[in-house]
Amino acid sequence: MRTALEVPTLPDLLAARAAAETGGVAMIVHGSGELTFGEWDERSNAVANALLARGVGHGDRVGLVFPGAAWMDYAVAFLGVLKAGAVAVPLSDRMPPAEIGQIASHCSTSLIITDLHELPKGSSEAPGVALGPGDVAQILYTSGTTGRAKGVAATHANLAFGAQRQPRRRAFAHSRHLVHAFPIGTNAGQMMLFNALNAHPAVVTLPRFTPGRFAGLIEKYQAGTVFVVPAMAIELLGNRVSYDLSSVLLLGSAAAPLPSAVATGLTEMFPNATITNYYTSTEAAPAQTIMIFDPDRPGSVGRAAAGGGVRIWSSEREAVPPGEIGEVWMRSPAAPRSYYNDSGSDVFREGWIRMGDLGYLDEDGYLYLVDRESDVVKSGAFKVSTLKVEDALHRHPAVIEAAAYGVPHAVLGTAVAAAVVLRAEVPNVELRAFLGDLLAQHEIPAEIVRMDVLPRNHSGKVDKRALRAASQAGSQAVSGAGS
Repeated sequence: MRTALEVPTLPDLLAARAAAETGGVAMIVHGSGELTFGEWDERSNAVANALLARGVGHGDRVGLVFPGAAWMDYAVAFLGVLKAGAVAVPLSDRMPPAEIGQIASHCSTSLIITDLHELPKGSSEAPGVALGPGDVAQILYTSGTTGRAKGVAATHANLAFGAQRQPRRRAFAHSRHLVHAFPIGTNAGQMMLFNALNAHPAVVTLPRFTPGRFAGLIEKYQAGTVFVVPAMAIELLGNRVSYDLSSVLLLGSAAAPLPSAVATGLTEMFPNATITNYYTSTEAAPAQTIMIFDPDRPGSVGRAAAGGGVRIWSSEREAVPPGEIGEVWMRSPAAPRSYYNDSGSDVFREGWIRMGDLGYLDEDGYLYLVDRESDVVKSGAFKVSTLKVEDALHRHPAVIEAAAYGVPHAVLGTAVAAAVVLRAEVPNVELRAFLGDLLAQHEIPAEIVRMDVLPRNHSGKVDKRALRAASQAGSQAVSGAGS
């Protein structure tokens, strides 16, 4: 086992990779070019020295707001901030200015960088700032799907967990290229940045996802590894692109549970790929469960990855037996994360992290999610899982995408509603008849809203608060059992 002194910092990893593979390509950004490890190291040194010259000190917070096309500059800026001994605060350029201002105020940023040309030219020599694995490296703000975003602080030891210095042991060694299209400023995007730093393949990034361009990049680079979120997978399946995707051996889906109907479709589109679902959160990473798609276990998000753990606890923090629903907690195999400026949170407890989800374990330790605690619809005497409703809707051949949520009801208190994106018009009576074979009567949506696209936040997750607001405002809702 590594001692604390042997755990590398992220600048350590980049320096070692640059020394061994100066001309090796770390990152390719579609439409912008490529970044070698040597260039990444030298350019980030220059950023660090420029920041030090401006008075940025150890532990200072530096915001980073870059568009998707500037992934290479963002990668340079991120490592430059760390080399200066400061803390990087990744932000999305899709955030409204007021939200960026709130975050900057919350963590007291010293400055916000939006363009590397804003900085004076610094020396490309290593700045020599002392760093330790226990130093905070990043504060990443959650998407705020259940309220105001919170800053999640991660140390170098947390972010570098699992890093391998031996080339043959690097992640995704079966691939020369890894393709993704995750936005900057999200947990999924940050994981791809760390893959560019330490994994075997060069990481190919599409600044803004479109199904055709994404599939075209996979074919062009004969990528062996691809990462998506379910929304991207659904778009790929809906467009049925005619590219050669046979090179893909691993297709990973993250950020949300992958509906079983979507996973089945991916096995057909990517004939040689192992379809894998990763379940984690900004707070819990690198703790995760991993599920290789298994038709015999539809809906499972897998078992805990090596070194971590999963427990189902009651609200009194007592373990519940297999099959019984409770709160999902995960144990981090690395130095755990924490909320910045919020030491009183009950999310983190002795290495365990409360996921905010309800679920259960089967006898073999496979985890099944029931719902987000905040999304469960309490309708009359019943509690309805929106994930179950969504999975059932996705099985209808006309449904491209679906989201279930609760809306006020005069008798029940709350009723189930659903928003759907359709590839062909289907009467509600037909949709409800289809769902009648899969769901109990109280689980069938009382209200159905047709949309061209589902509203999403900057991290790509469906914004159910926006859906509830639209329903309450009567936005193009088609409701009633007979409609």
